This record gives sequence, structure tokens and C-alpha cells, in this order.
Amino acid sequence: MTINLTTTRRPALIEAFTAPQGFGDATLRDRRADAIELLGGIPDPSVLPTEKLAAATARVLSRSGVPALQYSRTEGISPLREWIADREGVAVDRILITNGGFHGLSLAIQAVVERGDLVAVDNPIFPLFLRGLQLSDARTLPVFVGPRGLDVDHLSDLLRAGARPSALYTVPDFHNPSQGTLPGEARRELVRLAEHYGFVVLADNPYRELRFAGHQKSVEEFNNSDHVLHINTFTKTLGPGLRLGWAVAPEHLARDLVALRSRQDSHSSTLVQAIIGELLTSEPGIFDDILERARLLYRDRAQTLVAALHREAPGAFETVLPDGGLFLWPKLTNPAIDADKLAADASTEGVEYQRGSFFPSGPGTDADRHLRLAYGDVPEPKLEEAAARLGRALARHPK
Repeated sequence: MTINLTTTRRPALIEAFTAPQGFGDATLRDRRADAIELLGGIPDPSVLPTEKLAAATARVLSRSGVPALQYSRTEGISPLREWIADREGVAVDRILITNGGFHGLSLAIQAVVERGDLVAVDNPIFPLFLRGLQLSDARTLPVFVGPRGLDVDHLSDLLRAGARPSALYTVPDFHNPSQGTLPGEARRELVRLAEHYGFVVLADNPYRELRFAGHQKSVEEFNNSDHVLHINTFTKTLGPGLRLGWAVAPEHLARDLVALRSRQDSHSSTLVQAIIGELLTSEPGIFDDILERARLLYRDRAQTLVAALHREAPGAFETVLPDGGLFLWPKLTNPAIDADKLAADASTEGVEYQRGSFFPSGPGTDADRHLRLAYGDVPEPKLEEAAARLGRALARHPK
């Protein structure tokens, strides 16, 4: 039942993490000069609050003594933590500021996972988490992820069969890569299972604020449990270059995480924290105003991409229009199409994307029959052109 992805998939993982595709500088790839890249979950520059950040920076640097250029507390500065705690609905002493989402995950792994532990993970999974998990030499237990997020029934079956993970990793909102979102009842059942079987849920939630359709899912179930470590970031909303995120820790883990962090890099940039804190507290509702512009833009781009795919390659894909996030996960309908050859042909036509096989998966998935198309930083005319190029690439394959 157990598939050790960090062992059995190691050659593929090493290739994924060392090749520039999807992670490194785009200039390192051989590609057409006019290539359209649908590769990464990158926010569009037009919806990042550059002017407001500049004004906040000026105010922060004009303060007497410039405290933002000094050392600060390991857990983060008070105004920012208080704003996050209020938004998350938790006590401020449960908030730890981190250097982005992956840093929060790394700290969580070190605090929760002992060497050689079993860790339940999304199947398919974004490879970056496995890279962090390799440091603990953990074994992995794949749990199927579908259009409604993590399959909690599958997890329950594995637990009843005797699996005893120390932690479970999932992306509950707008999953990367499969775009699914965990429903409210499934969230409650996941927390119940964690509390009953004694594992910690590592809920990685960088896309949560980017919902542009349907109803926002509550995180109350996560934040009210002492078996959930909830991780988020400003990467997708205010800008990846800020490298700032946070963890909502259970009370019994909060001090351990702070102690662990104090033995590493001590604290996140005081200046960046102060700037973001100044921005978010400068006027009521400013963050939601920023989000609203982003949500409308990503909604239009997701709709454009889905419509263009069906127009340019009719019948070639099964799609589900996203309710949020930055990814579309279309499935090839024709089993005769070689997905790897299609990616190569698409590259020749001038469109780049992540193949489903890029994302490590265990049994029971069809990830290799999918494409992950990222639309966040691609204008609508280019999305339409990308679909046309993909249609031309598909024309080289069997009908």
C-alpha cells in the first residue's frame, strides 16, 4: 500500500528539481524567442500593489531611528502578526512569520516529522514539498487528490488498514497541480481523522485568497484544531520577491517552532515585515481591494483559456473551469496521444507548460494524461494564441 515517492521516484525528482523547467531562470532554456510560457504560478505584475508598497516603504523609512532596519523578534513584528491573527481568527501568539510558504513547510517538517516517519501526501503532489521532506528521509503514503481535493475516504481506508503517518501534507484550496478544493465537510472529517489517529495536517494554502467563483471555504476547522499547522504566504497576492509568509501553529507547537527558527536565521527581514504591516494597516479593507482586482483578472484569464482550448482543439480535452487559483488541469481525451511527444511538439510551436508527469504520483492517478497550464501572468490574447499553438501541436497526433 505504501509507495515511497522520495525513493521510487528519485530519478524523476532529481531531474525535475535540477532542470530549469518550471523552477529556474527561463533564459536557461532553449526556446523560441516568441514562446508563450504557461509554466509557473506567477501573479500578474499589474495586480501587485507596487505604488502602495512604495508609499508604505517611504513611510517606514522616514520614522525616527528607522526601527525597520534593526533586528526584531523571531516570531515577527507585532503589527503584522496582529493583522494576520485577526484575519485568521486566532490568538497572535500562534502566528509565526516566515520567509514565504516553503519556509513554513520546512519548519513544519522539522518540528513534526522524525527521521524515517511515514507522511501522507497529495497524489499527485507538487514536487517542492518532497524536496523538503527528503531531509528527514521520510517515507510517503500517497492519498488520491481529485476535483474535490484530497480524497478523505481514501485516507480513511488507509488509516483503517493500519497506516500510521505522523503528518499529512495537502493543498486544500485550488490544489497545485489539480486545481481541486477540499469541501467543508471533508475538511471537518480530515481534522477528525487527524485528531483520532494522532497525525498533524500540514495545510499548505498559498492560493486560498484567489477565489473568483463560488463560496470561500472556511479555515476555521483548521485553525481551531491542535492537529493542524496552517501555512500561507503573501507570494501570490503581494509579490513573490517579498519572500514573506506565515504559519498558524497549534498552541502546543508554537513555542517549538519559534525555538527552531531562533536557531536558524533568527527572523524574517524586519524591513519587509514593516513595509507589509504598514501597507495592510494603512487603510481598512486595503488587502481585500488588492485581492478583488486580482480575482477579476484571473477569472477572466481562466475563462478565456478554457474557451480557447475547446475552440482551437475541440474534443481534445476534458476541462473543469477553475473557481480560483492560477492553474488549469485539462485532461487529454484521446489515450493514443503521447503526452511527452505532445509537450515537445507544443514547445516547437512555441508554447511551454508543465506535463502532468512532472508531478510525482503513486497508483490510482492519471496525472500523466494531464497538462498543467498556468494563466496568472499571461494576458488573454497570448492565452488564445497559446491554445492555437497547442491545437497545431495536437494536429500532428492521432485523431
